[in-house]
Amino acid sequence: MPARYAPLLFDQPLKMTRVITKIGDVFVVVLDNKTKKFFQYITNDICQLNSSVIRVFKTKYNIELNLDCDTIVEGAVDFYAHCVLRWGIKSKVWTKIGNCKATGTEDIFFRDTNDFGHKLGEEPIKISENWYIWKVNDEKFTRVGKLEQQYQHADLGMVMPAHMIVDRMQNGGYNIIYPGF
Repeated sequence: MPARYAPLLFDQPLKMTRVITKIGDVFVVVLDNKTKKFFQYITNDICQLNSSVIRVFKTKYNIELNLDCDTIVEGAVDFYAHCVLRWGIKSKVWTKIGNCKATGTEDIFFRDTNDFGHKLGEEPIKISENWYIWKVNDEKFTRVGKLEQQYQHADLGMVMPAHMIVDRMQNGGYNIIYPGF
């Protein structure tokens, strides 16, 4: 029988804590034994599976430092991303620490292309000229073809798994093969 159908073991009590998320929630991610970074849940994007949109702050803090939410959300934004908050909570990748008013969600642009992936034996497309962009919750996707400089700052609009968000927080980029511009 596959492991996913294995019976539950009842020799240890199940500890399930339900974390209710609301727009404005601030989360901490411990990057290593010395540093941590924060992000804030700012909205949902109906254009991308109604997923949660987060803004990740640039500053890495000493793990010992205690900050209030107001101080955290005043920091510079590193990047925006779509994710499923519950996956990160359940896998204990991030922890909710508080709630603070979410602002600045009007002008968040995302970009994407269908030029990713490739058939077996083919080379992946290295530079796409089939980009499209959209603003959060604006159902109007704009095909721009070649990604001009004014949109190159837009973050990838895919719904990212929790571990990829953490990878980007640590390393400055996603660990995926995706066309450039």
